[in-house]
Amino acid sequence: MTFNKFRSIYDSEQLQERLGRIRHVALDMDGTIYMGMTLFDYTRPFLRRLRELGITYSFLTNNPSTSIADYLHKLEGMGIEATEEEMYTTALATIDYIRTHYPAARRLYLLGTPSMIGEFERAGFEATTDSADDRPDVVVVAFDKTLEYSRLCRAAWWVQQGLPYIATNPDRVCPTDLPTVLVDCGSICKCIEHATGRRPDIVLGKPDPNMLTGVQSRYGVRPDEVAMVGDRIYTDIEMAHNAGAFGVLVLSGETTLKIADEAPRQPDLIADSIEVLGELLVQSRAK
Repeated sequence: MTFNKFRSIYDSEQLQERLGRIRHVALDMDGTIYMGMTLFDYTRPFLRRLRELGITYSFLTNNPSTSIADYLHKLEGMGIEATEEEMYTTALATIDYIRTHYPAARRLYLLGTPSMIGEFERAGFEATTDSADDRPDVVVVAFDKTLEYSRLCRAAWWVQQGLPYIATNPDRVCPTDLPTVLVDCGSICKCIEHATGRRPDIVLGKPDPNMLTGVQSRYGVRPDEVAMVGDRIYTDIEMAHNAGAFGVLVLSGETTLKIADEAPRQPDLIADSIEVLGELLVQSRAK
């Protein structure tokens, strides 16, 4: 297939029909609306265009290391006004999952940043200490940019004891525009697996469909009325497939066209950026 700004698994008429159904756009953040601390030039015009079309949107991220308040502050600093209801992180997805599947759980061993731990505490949970005498109900491992060796070892100990073990997200690395590799939750879990022989009981975040299920409930939309937009095949687009949503891969972040071509399950749409998606959404309503 040729590529010129975009391509789709649908023909032109089918694509217009599918895009015409979209009532909500779920946006990945890093690599999709910004890179690191740099907002893409087309992000604010794209969001304005969605509002003009009457399409709601939300921001989804597999990065639980930052609280909702901190994300809103970051977006505000970039010139994007967002509300708490428009944000959904894997920390919130994990809180919702524990409440549903472990309703009696109150005490958690949280391998994560202070910002993330604060998110759980505000939700009514208690963070246990780095002590073999302070037994938690559930172990939660996340993307921890403040990782301490002793706390990693304590997490491995509790995992080895057979406690419920949840990973917030599967990402191996976090995107960055800095000259470094940001080791993410998936890689930390691999370390624990190598030490204990045990994998997480569940890995939340994209591609698990629970995040989009939460968005659908918030906005009262069907799966086929949601466009999941992101820069990663193995998280963003896989979640779209798993949730029955319309998957849009943008080439502004991690994934190249070559990687996309090799994916076993193709996105519904591949576009250079969200700017192209905005143009297509306008065209789908110009009837």
